[in-house]
Amino acid sequence: MNVSVMQENLARGLQTVSRAVSSRATLPVLANVLLKTENGGLKLTATNLEIGINCWVPGKVAEEGEITVPAKLLTDLVASLPNQRIDLALSPKDRTLKLTCGNNRSSIKGIEADEFPVVAAIGETPATSVDARVLREALGEVVFAAASDESRPILTGVLTKLSGDQMTLAAADNYRIAVRTVTVDKPVSPEVTIVVPGRSYAELVRVLPDTEAPIEITVTPNKSQVLFHVEGIDLVSRLIEGQFPNYEPVIPTSHTSRAVIDREAFLAGTRRASIFARDSANIVKIELGADGGQASGVSITAHAADVGDNADSVEAAIEGSPTAIAFNARYLIDVLSNLGAEEAALELSGPLAPGVIRGIGKDDYVHVIMPVRTAS
Repeated sequence: MNVSVMQENLARGLQTVSRAVSSRATLPVLANVLLKTENGGLKLTATNLEIGINCWVPGKVAEEGEITVPAKLLTDLVASLPNQRIDLALSPKDRTLKLTCGNNRSSIKGIEADEFPVVAAIGETPATSVDARVLREALGEVVFAAASDESRPILTGVLTKLSGDQMTLAAADNYRIAVRTVTVDKPVSPEVTIVVPGRSYAELVRVLPDTEAPIEITVTPNKSQVLFHVEGIDLVSRLIEGQFPNYEPVIPTSHTSRAVIDREAFLAGTRRASIFARDSANIVKIELGADGGQASGVSITAHAADVGDNADSVEAAIEGSPTAIAFNARYLIDVLSNLGAEEAALELSGPLAPGVIRGIGKDDYVHVIMPVRTAS
C-alpha cells in the first residue's frame, strides 16, 4: 500500500470512525482501524460488532493494499501532525505502516487485514432517504427516551417504522415515551418495521453532517442490519430482535388542563428545582394556575426536608381546571432540553394520569411522562 492524503482529511476521517472502535475489545484487532485503498482513495473502517463505520478519505493511490493499526495511536498521531500531505506506505514483510509528514517520520506495527471483521456496505437498493438535518433533529428528540437498562433489551432500541412517505421513530422506557414522525423522500411499500439500538442512533447523530444532504437508509432482506449512507460515510448497525411494545394506547388522546409555556423558561425553572430535588427522590411538583403561583402561570417547586425548598413561577397561557402533578425532574429536563420548539404545551388530566408535552407548531412530535405518586 502506498497512498497520499491531506492531514486534515485523514484526521477528520479517523475522528469519525473512532466512534465505532471497541473500548473493551475482546479481540485485539477490534481496537484497530482498517485502512484500505479503494476507488482511488483511502477507506477507513472501525467496528465494535454492534456498529461499524466506513469513511472514505480522498487521496492519491500509488499502490493498493490494506492493514489494520491501533486506532487511538493513529488518531492521536495524525491529529498532532501539521496540515500537510501525509504519505502512508505499508511494509508487508513486517506489517508496519510508515507515515511521512513534513519533517516527521513514524512507523506503526499492525495486524493483518484478514483478521478484521467484515463491515460490508449493503448491496441492496436503499429503501428510502431523508434529509440529514431533519433526521438529526428527530433522533435528538427521541433517542434519550430509550432505556439504558439491559434487562429488557427491546426497550434499549428505537422503533423505526417506514410506511408510505412517513418515518416514525419511537422510544420508551417504563417512565416515558417519545414519538417523532418525519417525511421521507421516497415512499416505502410494503411497510418496514425495525428496532435500532439507541446507542447506534446516538453515534449516527454524532457523525451526521449538519447539511440537508439526503441520508440513504437500507435494510437487509433478513432484517438483521440497517445501513445509513451520507456524503462518504456509512454507518452499519445490527438490529434488535423482538416485538416492540404497543405504545400507542398509552398516549392520552384528551386532557383537562393545558399550559403553553416558553420552553427555555420552563427548562430553567425545572433545572433550579432539580438542585433541591436531588435530596428528595428527584421529584418536582408542577402546578397549573391555582394557588401554587400566579393564577395564569405554572409553578415549579421542589422540597427536601433536610435541605430546603425552591419555587419558580413561569408565565403561561392556561386552559382548563387548576391541576398539580409530580414528575421526575430528569425526565422533564431531558425532553425540554431536546424539544425543537420555542414553546412547549403541557397537557394534563389529573395528578395520576400521564402528562403530555408537545412543541407548539410541531404536530409531528409527542412526549409522554409518567407521574410520580407523592404523599401530598
